[in-house]
Amino acid sequence: MSLEACLPVELQGPSASITRVAAGLSGAGVHRVDVAGQAFLLKISAGSESLAGWRRKLHVQKLAADAGLAPPVVHADEARRAVLSAYVVDRSFPAFYANPSTHEAALAELGRTLRRVHELQLPADADSKEPRAFLADTWSELERDFELPAFVADAVNRALAEPAPASERPVVLSHNDVNPTNLVYDGARILLLDWDTAGPNDPFYDLAAISVFLRMDEDTCRRLLAAHDAEKIPTLPARFTYDRRIVAVLCGATFLKLARNSGHAGALGGETLETTLSLGDFYQKLRSGHSSIGSADGQWSFGLALIKAGLVD
Repeated sequence: MSLEACLPVELQGPSASITRVAAGLSGAGVHRVDVAGQAFLLKISAGSESLAGWRRKLHVQKLAADAGLAPPVVHADEARRAVLSAYVVDRSFPAFYANPSTHEAALAELGRTLRRVHELQLPADADSKEPRAFLADTWSELERDFELPAFVADAVNRALAEPAPASERPVVLSHNDVNPTNLVYDGARILLLDWDTAGPNDPFYDLAAISVFLRMDEDTCRRLLAAHDAEKIPTLPARFTYDRRIVAVLCGATFLKLARNSGHAGALGGETLETTLSLGDFYQKLRSGHSSIGSADGQWSFGLALIKAGLVD
């Protein structure tokens, strides 16, 4: 398939430069398109994507874009399952959040942004997959043919066995993959990328997910929830702390699956919870250039660090 054919006619031609950016677990391909001084992102879904499923995802993405929560959708090609959106220059939300002088502003903006996500209209036909069901599917594939440390199985089995506390809030349209790589800060607002897994969920799930990836302590979590709710949160709700554990284990298992798909050999037999890097230590290796999430080893280490975070949280 010609990538140029996925573009609207007015952007096609010899001046269009198309560069592959990434490929995710879903098999979708993402490309940067530069033409006539403008930049775009082109996302082409996997060939197995049904038209109905693609339309549902596009509908949610447009809802978010129209609300200023995602980059504007420029063009959609049903036949090729392709979506072209505006490219937004990222000024780094992690840097905005980590800077002591802007930390509180970043935390408040993050909470308010996720509240706006949760205020979007929930489409009647939105796909729904309970996180534990997704974890069970991922685990059934992993444990079948991939050697893993014993503590990984313990963490997954514990997460699958633990009943979810009753939710005190109505189900909302949840992004379901709020991590730093899906946050774009343009200097004034936060936009979210990759709405493929968006669907009905408890509102605490998105908040719990980003709190895990940003290694928020209890007090910071309360301030995040306060920004989301626009009122003080004296104690962390049981559902939020439960979702933190589920997110850590589910995302850890997902990265272990990605490592396997990238050719990692699996456990060698000496890996323990104590010898596994913490999430903070893994991030330090990333910053120093000693690890990369784009490599099988980096995906393995990240997966184990997330599992560890789910056990010690």
